[in-house]
Amino acid sequence: MRNVTLTIGTILLSSSIVLGANLPSTRVEGTYVEARTADVYTGACFGNSEGGIVGDLAVFGWKIDRGTWEGVSLDGLGVVGAVKASSTLGNITTNAYPVKAVLIVDERADAEQRLALKNFAQRMAGDLLQDIVKIEYRPINLEVENGNVHGAAATLSAGELARVKTRAINAGDHVCSNEEIWYQPLVKVDHAMPAYTLAHAYKGKDLNTVWSTPGQRSAFVATFNYQN
Repeated sequence: MRNVTLTIGTILLSSSIVLGANLPSTRVEGTYVEARTADVYTGACFGNSEGGIVGDLAVFGWKIDRGTWEGVSLDGLGVVGAVKASSTLGNITTNAYPVKAVLIVDERADAEQRLALKNFAQRMAGDLLQDIVKIEYRPINLEVENGNVHGAAATLSAGELARVKTRAINAGDHVCSNEEIWYQPLVKVDHAMPAYTLAHAYKGKDLNTVWSTPGQRSAFVATFNYQN
């Protein structure tokens, strides 16, 4: 009886190893940029004054430096989201949902990669990208100055539809001398630096609004590394 039990156990273990080996791989890493219509690095007086009033609009995007999503290679490709929420994103005192989103997928991607990029973005952003009203295909570029997110200088573009440009926050950007990270990044990242927004614009038609809100402490530049 003991030998039978061991044999069955061995078969089950071997089967699980084989099945695990056949699962498509998912591991992606790269850079991420976001900007909103409210300061993310600010003092309490400013943060409280904006809550529930602004901060309902955002552009965010990923560039996958290397990796595969469920077996599909996404090296060098990007995907961008533009969202319009019902209230201030990240404000724990109000409900920002429902959120309408436009997803902008790298036009260089083939059909399989486009679906993988959509699935990746929805997994990373969660409920922010659950109600996608339109999917667009545009050239996407995300460059971090000197390849170092600690410098917080980056440029994200999605054709003519969306653009974010940032620089490091400096001493001149401190107004009340009591600033801190008021909101966390909209998506899960490894390491994020708050940044000053030189450009934050969306020019699409499907969110029933367009915006351009430069000159704020409203951005993050980050890295991500996701494995499942």
